[in-house]
Amino acid sequence: MTAQLVMPQATVEESLSADHEAVIIATLPLVGSKIGEIAPVFYRRMFAARPDLLRNTFNRGNQAQGAQQKALAASVATFATLLVTPDSPSPRELLERIGHKHASLGITPEQYQVVHEHLFAAIVEVLGEDVVTAEVAAAWDSVYWIMARTLIAFEADLYAGAGVTPGDVFRTARVVERVEESTDVTSFVLTSPDTDSPLPDFVPGQYVSVGVHLPDGARQLRQYSLSGPTGTGRWRITVKRVTPIATDPAGEVSSWLHAHLRAGDDLQVTLPFGDLTVETAGSGPVVLASAGIGLTPMLGILHHLADQEPDRRVTVLHADRDADDAALVDELRAVVGRLARAELHTWFEHGTAPGARAGLMDLGGLTLDPAAEILVCGPSAFLQALRIQLEKAHVADARVHYELFAPNDWLLPA
Repeated sequence: MTAQLVMPQATVEESLSADHEAVIIATLPLVGSKIGEIAPVFYRRMFAARPDLLRNTFNRGNQAQGAQQKALAASVATFATLLVTPDSPSPRELLERIGHKHASLGITPEQYQVVHEHLFAAIVEVLGEDVVTAEVAAAWDSVYWIMARTLIAFEADLYAGAGVTPGDVFRTARVVERVEESTDVTSFVLTSPDTDSPLPDFVPGQYVSVGVHLPDGARQLRQYSLSGPTGTGRWRITVKRVTPIATDPAGEVSSWLHAHLRAGDDLQVTLPFGDLTVETAGSGPVVLASAGIGLTPMLGILHHLADQEPDRRVTVLHADRDADDAALVDELRAVVGRLARAELHTWFEHGTAPGARAGLMDLGGLTLDPAAEILVCGPSAFLQALRIQLEKAHVADARVHYELFAPNDWLLPA
């Protein structure tokens, strides 16, 4: 499969030709069923040709677990499904979420050609040239480049909005405070080392990428939400140390930050991006639902609401593991207390706290405002479980907005 890089001229309304749509419908079940085989071949080929991408751009931890492999290749199949399924949800939210993450990593248009070359070579290697005929190749090329052009155009708008050229998002920040929030969660307060060039303000709910140079020379990037208030000239990121579980490795970047980063140190960061923001909620009632470290973007949003819209109707739902060692929950209670029309519901798997429920988050018995926009952030299992509960409560999909601190494989059917 071959195609030249086409610069952004597409929108999410661009559609497949009738001939290409028929081919995609016919081959989508096979391609979808082979994603688990295609993805590792794709990454093996790409990293063999471009080892710098694994060292300096892609998350090596997610690669070791296979999560990122499934997510990127599957996003193409997911996009194709949306293109050919009548009355399917618009792919806009999926693409916007991906576009924000790409901008936060400094992805440039040229990198889409690199992905195309190795992804489609992997499809041919797995399915065989007898299956991937010229007709099939052309149809899937069309899917990929509609998706790529849409993302490139969207990311160009993000870069323009930030006042930078594509990819020019990396800056230096200085740590001015380190706070141990719990056994495995630490906050770092950042400011600009140059008083004449302060850190830019951000939209509550956004995140930044943090770059760390590890002992083997690799520059690994991880994204962390801005958990503090806006308008202070300071950013606060809150980092949970990722511990090894079974075959999943320890977090390279989170472990390094916990072990080494102190007040006075400089840190590579990017400009803020992210689409799960206070703007997503509009101006009406809002429900903020989180679990564990997923609380961080919600705190940024709540600080803004307490400062700027203290009469807004807000329902806050938060679940955590241990009531005696839960990061930022005391701050959560304090900020919610500053809102005149807010209510807080908490759940803990272990321990007790005033007004808290035991176990996992359960929406049974709660009445959510039917006009509210619902923002959800947390690990994959939490998002899956809450999505099922919201569906049972007949909450419209369009009112629910998700952020996942992992590759977006939760978008795929269970």
